[in-house]
Amino acid sequence: MQTGIDYKITGEPNRNVVCGYHQSPYPHFLNKTGFKTDIKALNRTALKTLTFDGREWVSRFTIGFEVEKNSLQRNAVKEYELLKGFERDVSCGYEAITHVLPLIPAGTWRNKVFDMMYKAERIIDDRYSPSNETDYDGNYKCGGHITLGVSGMSGADLMDATRKYSGIMYALFRKRLKNKYCRENNRMEWSHYGSRYQVCLKKEHTIEFRLPSKIESVKQMMRRYELCYELLDYSVNVKGSFTNFLKRITPLVVSMYNGDIDKAKEVLSLAKEFQEYINTGAKTENVRDFIPYGL
Repeated sequence: MQTGIDYKITGEPNRNVVCGYHQSPYPHFLNKTGFKTDIKALNRTALKTLTFDGREWVSRFTIGFEVEKNSLQRNAVKEYELLKGFERDVSCGYEAITHVLPLIPAGTWRNKVFDMMYKAERIIDDRYSPSNETDYDGNYKCGGHITLGVSGMSGADLMDATRKYSGIMYALFRKRLKNKYCRENNRMEWSHYGSRYQVCLKKEHTIEFRLPSKIESVKQMMRRYELCYELLDYSVNVKGSFTNFLKRITPLVVSMYNGDIDKAKEVLSLAKEFQEYINTGAKTENVRDFIPYGL
């Protein structure tokens, strides 16, 4: 048995250049490891998020990020362990897209995923590759789409499961709810058929949260990774109350706001009201202005 994950630069064609829209290379699936040292610290509950195929441990949960930027630092466009490649983007200018990553609990394996993020900081961080251009309404053009998958679940199954706890995503990214690229299907109904410009787009085996705002730093990407793990674990494995879910993620939300407890409390309170909107369509005074007219 090998003793550690060895993510490598492949040298494969077109991973180090900006390709046309939807023309970057296919992703690698990095959600498997044959290295026992990378999972040895996980407790019994955490190990339930993995399967073993006789040769490798496979993460049941997967995640992928799109990092939209107005411009990319010139010397930073190269192959990264984290990224499948770069593309032109219609709404923002450019986007960097990750491989399919394991979405796993805290431990050695997660730390190595985070290390890949740090190695790509000249693409991810706004101080190097900015994403601050706005439209006529003053809204940022760039977004931070997140694709989630769970082995054995269809996109419809996953939409139905996460819908019960997605009020936190609405609260965190409420200013994006009216954005034309993600304002449809505001209540995450898996039976919705419309354009792809939805809050959360159902695909065959995954869902794509199009609501999240632009990614500005590695730290921000890491916190979103952690939140998505908690969301999937609670939606698929725990299936408890929304109130208990919020209690579970409170320290993480505080961290997302750099220790500002009052700001975190505000977001957590809004999450309850947004969850009520998702569940019933009821719009309280606090959330009404964020919902597109007529929805």
